[in-house]
Amino acid sequence: MIRDLPDLAAMDALGRRIAAQLRAGDVVALSGGLGAGKTTLARAVIAALGHRGEVPSPTFTIIETYDALEPPLVHADFYRLETQAEVGELGLDEYRAGAALIAEWPDHAGGFAQEAGCLSIRLETVGEGRRAIVEPGADWLGRLP
Repeated sequence: MIRDLPDLAAMDALGRRIAAQLRAGDVVALSGGLGAGKTTLARAVIAALGHRGEVPSPTFTIIETYDALEPPLVHADFYRLETQAEVGELGLDEYRAGAALIAEWPDHAGGFAQEAGCLSIRLETVGEGRRAIVEPGADWLGRLP
């Protein structure tokens, strides 16, 4: 499925639709080039879940957690990982227990598309806006945003 996102309001609306369907155990895998809008979309989802504070990019920390949200959320940016083995060193499985995951640069972590609860979104720059190419895992088929 392809969604055009001509402006920030459209990106926020997509984030709200994702948040409304998000469950513990889900993964929202965000891919695309630098500046494609991955962190912007992640921030829209986090805000839609009720977070009112700052949402820092996890580029340097790699993992940010939002335990007070429903569902609890882990926001990870795997851009700086050099090998997939580093994912195990981060303790990602422990962070994910009972939480949803937003994964930026999922290919640097081995990908998540094989998981039934994965909603893969590739963001592309189109003129001044963006385009989202959405591929749902089996668990997302009845609740696509």
